[in-house]
Amino acid sequence: MPSDYDQRPSDNRRDSRDHRGPRDRDHRGGGGGGGGGGGGGQRRGVPLAELDPALTAVSHTLIGCARDVHMAMGPGFDRAVYLHALCDELRAQGVAFKQDHAFDVKYKGQTVGKTIPDLYIADRFLVMVLARYAEIGSAERTILRAQLRAADLELGLIINFAGRLLKDGLVRVLNPDKIQSLRGAPGEPHDDHFDDAPTA
Repeated sequence: MPSDYDQRPSDNRRDSRDHRGPRDRDHRGGGGGGGGGGGGGQRRGVPLAELDPALTAVSHTLIGCARDVHMAMGPGFDRAVYLHALCDELRAQGVAFKQDHAFDVKYKGQTVGKTIPDLYIADRFLVMVLARYAEIGSAERTILRAQLRAADLELGLIINFAGRLLKDGLVRVLNPDKIQSLRGAPGEPHDDHFDDAPTA
């Protein structure tokens, strides 16, 4: 069930196509899905003003690339198709990224494994790509937040291409540990109320 703290971005563009296709089955890292839906009351998250302006600027560029892909293709394809198209669009826009970049997972200072997000954008934030006809759930948020902790990054974005409107499939996930360390204040290690809505 999605957290009330995950809010959806505003997007005035509409895509009149309403294709339905196969469900995405190939996303590694767990079940759940994304796209379509939301609702719930909006609660206070981390204001964009508290994030590095350069970080928010590149995240807005990434969202613009995702919108271009969604507007051109519409919903209905497999996740891998959207991921490939998004990578092509990022290259065209000159956005630096790494696909399937591994981060060490540490326990008591020792590496115990690795985690591999879909995209590592501009050495600043992580992206999870989905193409599923379901709401983005707590499983996806938890996976991305864990990857953010391993990478020591503050921002991640889940993009689900399955919905008729891309705005319904965008969720920003923040790493509370990193946010608190940047604020210079001790944090509550697993506090979900840092998730916020991407806007562009």
